[in-house]
Amino acid sequence: MKPTLKRGSRGEDVKDLQKRLALLPDGIFGPLTEEAVKQFQSAHGLSADGIVGPKTWTALVPTLASASKTSRFVDEIIIHYTATPQGEEFSNAQIKASHLARGFSDIGYHYVIGLDGEIRPGRPEAIAGAHCTGHNSRSVGVCYVGGCPPRSVKGWQNIGRDTRTEAQKKALLSLIRELKGRYPGATVHGHNEFANKPCPGFNACKEYADL
Repeated sequence: MKPTLKRGSRGEDVKDLQKRLALLPDGIFGPLTEEAVKQFQSAHGLSADGIVGPKTWTALVPTLASASKTSRFVDEIIIHYTATPQGEEFSNAQIKASHLARGFSDIGYHYVIGLDGEIRPGRPEAIAGAHCTGHNSRSVGVCYVGGCPPRSVKGWQNIGRDTRTEAQKKALLSLIRELKGRYPGATVHGHNEFANKPCPGFNACKEYADL
């Protein structure tokens, strides 16, 4: 019988749980795992307490067997910016380092778009991201480099704006179309729809409404 797991638990059973939930299996039951558990419980008519007991384990049993055969359920594409100065490139390695410093196990975004429009893969798409609380397990996170005015502007760190280059705009459009092809019916959103912040600096829902 599987042990009861909750926030703070560690070990192989936590890794097993994370694989069933399409999470990065680091063996640490942290806030992202708890969030995914609650979403799973809610979707399966269970008490969404974030504690994995007998009933939750029973509901999870079929998921590992089918994990390699089915895609992760995705119905949202969420757009972000890196909150870095306009015109300054920011690598995936730098993003990953900042996310590791915040307690994540990997880069939180699935895709990053550089200043030149290069679409850089981040976290594997089949694994839930770490980019938008309450929406990670059901979404793909896309981030473009920029989002703040040039470093010469006083207080640039606290100012959010649309700094997308033309190349980034084209790449975003192309990537979103590709993702919507893989996930029919998925809607596009800005991070600002779900959090009190200006990210991604523009109204993504409105801009991509007709895709």
